Amino acid sequence: METVGIAIIAVGVALMVFAIATRRRTKAATAAITSGQEARVADISVERPRPAVSAFHVVGQEAQVTFDVPLAADGPDDLMKELLVNEALEVTREKRHHLPIDQVTQVVAFAGREEVTEVGRVELPAPGKLPPPLTGAAVLDLSAVDIDPLQEQFEGRTDATPQTSSASAGEGDLRPVGQELRLPRAVDVGLRAQGIDPGQMTAGELVRGTLSVFGYAITQEDDHQYRADRAGSSTMIFEVPHEAGGYQELSETAIRDFTMRFLASKADRGMLVSDKFGPFEVYERERNDSRVRFVTRERLQNFLDGLALS
Repeated sequence: METVGIAIIAVGVALMVFAIATRRRTKAATAAITSGQEARVADISVERPRPAVSAFHVVGQEAQVTFDVPLAADGPDDLMKELLVNEALEVTREKRHHLPIDQVTQVVAFAGREEVTEVGRVELPAPGKLPPPLTGAAVLDLSAVDIDPLQEQFEGRTDATPQTSSASAGEGDLRPVGQELRLPRAVDVGLRAQGIDPGQMTAGELVRGTLSVFGYAITQEDDHQYRADRAGSSTMIFEVPHEAGGYQELSETAIRDFTMRFLASKADRGMLVSDKFGPFEVYERERNDSRVRFVTRERLQNFLDGLALS
């Protein structure tokens, strides 16, 4: 209970710091434009995750940017609105090189899938004049965290007992993992901004999306194998999905496949991620090789809490 409380507090602090920093940058840029001064211009890395644009139109005096971002049932919160409005400015900046925006006085951000909703707008001080680029203007980005968030998941693990499913897994369907997890708000916003719907995502999408928020470069190597790189450290990620009606527990075949893939990958660490439950064997594998971890269904919450504590 104490550990979970600390995790929630840690994520809350990270979210609050990011929100304050983003708001300060937005206000600083607006003030600079109004006074005719230049705000600090920061390089925006092409590696950062960005929300996908599904449409861009100039309608009258509005530049309208629509993002393929799944919104929560109660709509976007203030942080999501600010992130998408800032990203809409960056999209408009990129489009201005081959589209006339001299008459544009407002940039409007829309988002959604089944139903598109306006999430926010910003007034330009003069037609066609955009603010300078802002640091972290698009997606919740915790890459500035100095430590390697995955390190504690591997080197600092001190489980005294096996962390496996308490019930025998049979055959049948499993609910999407997001419907069973307590997602920190920072993670929820970061996933949605990347186009991942927390209510329908797989375990693989959750892990890859969360690591992207923490500044890992994710590279797909084949249908089920990925590589996560950050600060000179590499982690091979092998995903084992659950097929509808299939067996709910991770098979020995999948575990052996993961082991062989990890050895061939030459990565520093290996992580198997699955919507399925984990058998006792995964505990034995981890105890024998500290470089591997199994993030199975019953371990996903601890994975998220561990990143928050880091």
